[in-house]
Amino acid sequence: MKENNCKILDCTIRDGGLVNNWDFSVEFVRDLYYSLDAAGVDYMEIGYKNSPKLLKGADAGPWRFLDEAFLREVIPNKGQTKLSALVDIGRVDENDILDRSESMLDMIRVACYIKDLDKALDLVNTFNSRGYETSLNIMALSHVMEHELIEAFREIANSPVDVVYIVDSYGSLDHIDYGHLVEKFQKHLPNKVLGIHAHNNMQLAFSNTITAAAKGVQFLDASVYGMGRAAGNCNTELLVGYLKHTRYEIRPILEVIERRMIPLREKVEWGYIIPYMISGMLNEHPRVAMALRNSADKDKYAEFYDKLTSAEVSTQE
Repeated sequence: MKENNCKILDCTIRDGGLVNNWDFSVEFVRDLYYSLDAAGVDYMEIGYKNSPKLLKGADAGPWRFLDEAFLREVIPNKGQTKLSALVDIGRVDENDILDRSESMLDMIRVACYIKDLDKALDLVNTFNSRGYETSLNIMALSHVMEHELIEAFREIANSPVDVVYIVDSYGSLDHIDYGHLVEKFQKHLPNKVLGIHAHNNMQLAFSNTITAAAKGVQFLDASVYGMGRAAGNCNTELLVGYLKHTRYEIRPILEVIERRMIPLREKVEWGYIIPYMISGMLNEHPRVAMALRNSADKDKYAEFYDKLTSAEVSTQE
């Protein structure tokens, strides 16, 4: 498995932006890109390609609403590492997406809940017709019913999407769950490349990722120093160090962690923290734990657990 054809997609800026409201400087993102390129990482997800017109009132850094002219200033000399961006259903204006030949982006990933699959596949068709590599990221799979997934597979199999992601939005799955899901996706989507996006609520993101890779999943999402929403993601440095392929070099990642990630971690919080562990263990959306960490009761772990397990409490996705 260490010598297989896996591809690492680093989503530090996109997923990590959920931690700091995409408040990364140009120098930070540029440094990260060239460090990932030097390390041989295959893709860098540099943000969202959503529309500020459709997210009125959203006050966020430029990585939330990527602009092509801005991207060319950020990365004046593009290396071997490809660039991707994520879009959300109802938040992207198709008219903002250039043809790939005119864009800095190589891949556009479409994220959706299972109920919006038809809209997601419409976007996939559009972006595919404009020359982009595409992926479909079905979120919150731990809450998807079996019959819903089987029905979705029929539609996905007939679409032009390049990569279909197994996404553990709540950080609640383990290696047994992933083994089952990978086999199911492979059975119903034999002609599609698969990807994994794991969260680290129960410190299983790396284990789950390499388990999936050993079973043939090729696209592996990760983030430098694990930076991502709430508990964060599988660590890029762990994958770069573990996948013994000649194109990967860990030293550039270690250097950018020293320069950028350690100072940033002193200002904003992410990673394995007990409330995120509890929300993952209970298969709850991490927003409940994020709200706790932003309150005066942020370290009242037992009380938080009691609240989530009380019969009177119900949470929504």
